[in-house]
Amino acid sequence: MSLTGKTAIVTGSNSGIGLGVARELARAGADVVLNSFTDSPEDHALAAEVGQEFGTNVRYIQADMSNPEDCRALIQQAGACDILVNNAGIQHVAPIDEFPTEKWDAIIAINLSSAFHTTAAALPMMRKAGWGRVVNIASAHGLTASPYKSAYIAAKHGVVGLSKTTALETAREPITCNAICPGYVLTPLVEAQIPDQMAAHNMDRDTVVREVMLERQPSRQFATVEEIGGTTVFLCSDAAAQITGTTISVDGGWTAL
Repeated sequence: MSLTGKTAIVTGSNSGIGLGVARELARAGADVVLNSFTDSPEDHALAAEVGQEFGTNVRYIQADMSNPEDCRALIQQAGACDILVNNAGIQHVAPIDEFPTEKWDAIIAINLSSAFHTTAAALPMMRKAGWGRVVNIASAHGLTASPYKSAYIAAKHGVVGLSKTTALETAREPITCNAICPGYVLTPLVEAQIPDQMAAHNMDRDTVVREVMLERQPSRQFATVEEIGGTTVFLCSDAAAQITGTTISVDGGWTAL
């Protein structure tokens, strides 16, 4: 699948899933805009590194996804947006009656509202270009729930609903919108949690991953950022032209339970 000539914007993409998706889009030939809320030399160096590796134009644009104006400015500053991947997200865990209001507001803003603002800014560009793909990175928690994650789960369910509405509004155009719903993905952030879990449960690495961290994932294997990226590339392909308004679970069977 070649995405040569397409420009892809991936929010929250200087690490983890977002970076994995960006790399796979670049591998497929797309020019890519990396994004996060920071603006360090390392961020720009990372973009240059990915661009050099895959021979495409990769830039870094700073934008705070908790800020509606920044969300829309990101799209405008990019100058083109054929592929929009809404990936930015944060997490906080607490019971509902103890959940800090500011954490609720931040999670809804970054995990859900940012996708609305970027999509609203990107659709006119896609319509002008006569082609577009919106891929929203939701979660298995966009389809099911767990305790103590009220804001995250509300936001991810909202992302799934936003994806459906976007798909319906663009159904007669060469634009699609879908949500990918990963289960647990092996990112550097997750990898860093493993030693603490090993110590807390007095288990070796394989056992704590299988029996504790992946208890709800029937495959007992992490998804990889490359798998999420590959799924994104597929949704951008001609073969996926009639796939719109749906969710694709990459969760090792979690939501089949």
